[in-house]
This record gives sequence, C-alpha cells and structure tokens, in this order.
Amino acid sequence: MKAVHPQANLRFYTADLMQRSQVLRLAEAIQNNLAQFSGGALHALINNAGCVRSWYMTTEEGYEQQFALNHLAGYLLTHALLPCLQKGAGLVIMTGSQSHRGARVHWNDVMLRHRYDPLTAYKQSKLCNLLFAKGLNDRYAALGIHAYVVDPGLVHTDIGDKAGGIAGLVWRFRKTHGAAPEIPAQTYAFLCAQAQPLPGLYYRQNHPQPYSKQVTTENANRLFALSQQLCGVAFPEETQPCMS
Repeated sequence: MKAVHPQANLRFYTADLMQRSQVLRLAEAIQNNLAQFSGGALHALINNAGCVRSWYMTTEEGYEQQFALNHLAGYLLTHALLPCLQKGAGLVIMTGSQSHRGARVHWNDVMLRHRYDPLTAYKQSKLCNLLFAKGLNDRYAALGIHAYVVDPGLVHTDIGDKAGGIAGLVWRFRKTHGAAPEIPAQTYAFLCAQAQPLPGLYYRQNHPQPYSKQVTTENANRLFALSQQLCGVAFPEETQPCMS
C-alpha cells in the first residue's frame, strides 16, 4: 500500500476478537487514531475476521466460537464505532458466504449446545452477517450509515487451516482451487469507492446477488435483541458524537 500511496497513514493493531475486552480495547485505539487524524470520522469498517471449527469450542464467556467471532465480534466493534461511522457517513461491510442459503437461526439454542454440527454453526453465523447488515440499514440508513455483505467466494486463505479434523483436511484441499485474496478484495474497494451508496445488500464480484428469504426485518430485530443480551450493549435509536 505504501508503494502505491506513499503518504498513507497506516496503523496496525492486534486483538483476539473472541474476547470482549480486546474488542473494546481495539475500538478505543481506533477512536483515538480517528480523533487525531480524521476529526473522528470513520468512512468504512470491514468486519472480515472469521473462523471455522470442526468441533464444539467456546470463548472465555462460554459462547460457541464461530458465532462469537463471525457475528458477535462485529456487532460489538460496530456498536463501539457507531458515532464515528455516523460522522463519516461510513459503510459497514461484513464478509458473508453463499452457505447462508438454506440456513436458519436456532433462536432457542443459538450456540447449538444440544446438537452441535460445525457446518450448521458456520452457516448460521453467515446468515447472521446478512441479518446484522439488514438491521443496520433499517436503523441508520437515514443517518448516512450503510451496510453491505460481500461474498468473496472460495479464496486461497488460511481460515480453515486450524479447523482440525476432516474440516481442516477438506479446507486445505479446497483452498488450492480458490481465488487470490486480491480478487474478492476488489468488491470491498468497489463499494467503498462509490460517491453514493448503492442499492442492494449482498454483493459478489461488484454485483448485487439474491439472498435468503430468512433475511427479514423481523429476524434482524430478533438478532439485535439476542446480541444485545449476549454482549450487554444495545444499539441506540440515535448515535452520540464521536470523540474528536
């Protein structure tokens, strides 16, 4: 990036996004940086962190790891940075997957403690990405914040290398047929470069795509209520000023 934009001001942070305290610490560091260099405005937040698992694993808080990282971490980070997003009329972009089709949210056992299947858990978390984006648009589009989900397709990354078991073996084989990360990254850049927000919710290769009929305002509201309960924070009706 420096080779293309020598004047770019880059900051790198590390955090375990499965831990609530580290998500909040990261948000505070980003807020401080925004206050110093952009007047507190955040123009784009890409919630790309994710994982796949082969067996039931939980966070320190007892949450199933795929649900915690693939959804709750983005919920909590977006909540903490919401005032900065409003100040920058920002975008929130989630990384989704076509595997959300055919999935549903198991409202009575969202952690799938009673009958765990790792693929079911992953698909559910990807459906939650669309529901979260839908809920953000319902709440904040009028305030200038817009949310999208990008489906990168099969990409040659290491997301599944540490899954273990059959899932890990399958991933290491499948990823060799995946696209280079630079290819799907173009869709994120495409959305961020628009002067005006584009219609649609779910994008792949710079084009809007159809998505599951499970993505409704009712289900988005249920997910927001559940996430509020699990994270202990609620998205406000109106945002508060970002530090500057």
